[in-house]
Amino acid sequence: MKQKILTNSYLSMLCQELAMLLDAGLAISESLQFLHEDEPSESGRAVMQLLIDELESGMPFSQALRNAKVFPRYMIQMVEVGEQTGRLVETLKALSEYYERQIRLSATIKNSVLYPAILLVLMIVVVVVLIVLVLPIFNDVFGRLGTQMSPMATALMNFGQWLGGISVAIAVVFAVIFALIIIALLFPTIRKGVFNALANKWGSRGIFGKVANSRFVFAMTLAMSSGLDTADAIDLAASVSGGTRAVDEKHKKCVELINSGKPLHEALTGAGILSPQDGKMLSIGSRSGKSDLAMSEIARRSDINVRNSIDHIVGKIEPTLVIISSIIVGVILLSVMLPLMGIMTAIG
Repeated sequence: MKQKILTNSYLSMLCQELAMLLDAGLAISESLQFLHEDEPSESGRAVMQLLIDELESGMPFSQALRNAKVFPRYMIQMVEVGEQTGRLVETLKALSEYYERQIRLSATIKNSVLYPAILLVLMIVVVVVLIVLVLPIFNDVFGRLGTQMSPMATALMNFGQWLGGISVAIAVVFAVIFALIIIALLFPTIRKGVFNALANKWGSRGIFGKVANSRFVFAMTLAMSSGLDTADAIDLAASVSGGTRAVDEKHKKCVELINSGKPLHEALTGAGILSPQDGKMLSIGSRSGKSDLAMSEIARRSDINVRNSIDHIVGKIEPTLVIISSIIVGVILLSVMLPLMGIMTAIG
């Protein structure tokens, strides 16, 4: 059975702790031994022990990570680059920041989706309760008064009765959808297939395209800071942020531009990965010999841009849902209350 890849939070902490111990002058095997002794979970101690055993058998650290089969390919590749360039400590620090950023980005997206989803569900529930349960009560009241509800209220009530008649079918549909979601969560292959299908359709547009570009830029920053050359850094960053046809086409175009002799800033701008403003900053960084610092600043700005874009979208969705639900509820109540008030006025 395939082992589960470690979480981003665990990887971020592990890389940070290893970087601190190595920076203090300890060997990698000694550092892992310290981590093994302080590891609170049994599964974590098993992973640490496996790495220690691999290192004691003469394996390099990157190969030990690969043999453990619980570390992501990107981390293994970056550690291998750090070993080759003699910048393992800097690479581990950058990896810790990278996975910390992935945690923040995932949390931002989840929190941004959760509240509008709850609001939408509540809106649907309120409307369904009104047309299925409340309108029939008013219909009885109007019947006792010898009149009828307005045509709109009657149509809504009939729609509610139709929904009540197929309530079993609706419950079955929702049960099937819920079961499919559970299956997708339990089986990574199915979940990955669904994600790829959705990403291929929308992965290069709007906020999804910005997220993909942001991941590419940050991965590129990490690769360049670890001493990797430009072409290899692009390939490595593409393997992390790619996976969809449109995004992979951007990366392919970027490589083609690099191979044709274009400088990095023109290749990234021409491929649509960087904006002209960010391309200008990278150009200045290249001329001053500080491309890695320029990429780091671009990555920081890209992260802020993604967060602002998500907040902007959520800021539009929430009031839109509130306005729509208020209008629907208001129309339903007015279609009932206005005729009823007219009757009560006539009686009075």
